[in-house]
Amino acid sequence: VQLQASGGGLVQPGGSLRLSCAASGSILSINTMGWYRQAPGKQRELVAGITSGGSTSYDDSVKGRFTISRDNAKNTVYLQMNSLKPEDTAVYYCNAAGYRLMGTNYMSWGQGTQVTVSS
Repeated sequence: VQLQASGGGLVQPGGSLRLSCAASGSILSINTMGWYRQAPGKQRELVAGITSGGSTSYDDSVKGRFTISRDNAKNTVYLQMNSLKPEDTAVYYCNAAGYRLMGTNYMSWGQGTQVTVSS
């Protein structure tokens, strides 16, 4: 299962960006999808996650500013990021886990997309 992320870029503090990540391949189900980020010199951390039923979770640092959503028909997850801060600067990775058509499970990562918040 492959994940293709897009939507990163350079934005001023207080601005907004929307990330997208589309899954493709031999997919039977996508149980969970999420967004992680990794800043220079730091470990990768979970930003937001969403289940197939639509339940969401967020890191405290982004609550009220970021919104995760998914379109199950398109196998796509989104991350709407508002009120961006310089500390949100990082490479953002999407993640998906579920089952392939043949019944085996998978956990896949996207290629990463750079988000830079700077004036």
